[in-house]
Amino acid sequence: MSMSLRHPEILELIKTSGHVEVEDLATRFGVSVQTIRRDLSDLADMGRIERVHGGAILASGTVNIAYDERRSLNRDAKSIIADYCAQMIPSECSVFLNIGTTTEAVARRLMHHKGMLVVTNNMNIATVLNDAAGIDVIVTGGTLRSSDGGMVGPFTNQTIRQFKFDYAIVGCSALGSRGELFDFDDQEVEASRLILQSARTSVLVADCSKFSRTAPIKISDFQEIDHFVTDIEPDTQVLRVLQKSQTELHVAGMKKGE
Repeated sequence: MSMSLRHPEILELIKTSGHVEVEDLATRFGVSVQTIRRDLSDLADMGRIERVHGGAILASGTVNIAYDERRSLNRDAKSIIADYCAQMIPSECSVFLNIGTTTEAVARRLMHHKGMLVVTNNMNIATVLNDAAGIDVIVTGGTLRSSDGGMVGPFTNQTIRQFKFDYAIVGCSALGSRGELFDFDDQEVEASRLILQSARTSVLVADCSKFSRTAPIKISDFQEIDHFVTDIEPDTQVLRVLQKSQTELHVAGMKKGE
């Protein structure tokens, strides 16, 4: 199949599933992975897609990908990040988990913690933890978004202000090379800012694909993040920002000394 025929089909596959993998596309089209990488680079140069580690997602700098589709993006990376993060969090503490598929993955790994209070503005997380015997769950309330089960708005923010959490575990939609955290919705961003302000210890969970994405609204900088849990070590520039911000980097799945 020629490049001119592959490009529309690749775009349609990304629109349908939310993402594509290089090796899967090479098998599907019967071409080399190098050919597919060139196809994806061409589409990225045209602004049609965004390259991520091992594949690509639909380009969007102003509208987020659908929640169910985000669950499938970088699923393995989110899994190892969630495992690592859950091991960082002790029992007998209070935790806030914000809106996001990575924080939802963390919630699943907290199921067997004991004596924990979890506050969340994510109905998906509340549902996950509903049957966890050792965890009490408080839902902030607010305006419920049917698109992702998130709760936002003045009532949400008022509830957040009533707490001082031991840990805030937060995600974001995009990360800047200068250590900025970005998201798409202004009300969600406002809630995330309050969450970070209300935490004794803040933990950002985000896979490496967030460095190749863009979003329009700034949440904060790494200066407000105590721990950053990701799946692949960031580039030198980001490492310098982390060091300057005194944010501790945790590369999930990497043994110490590697």
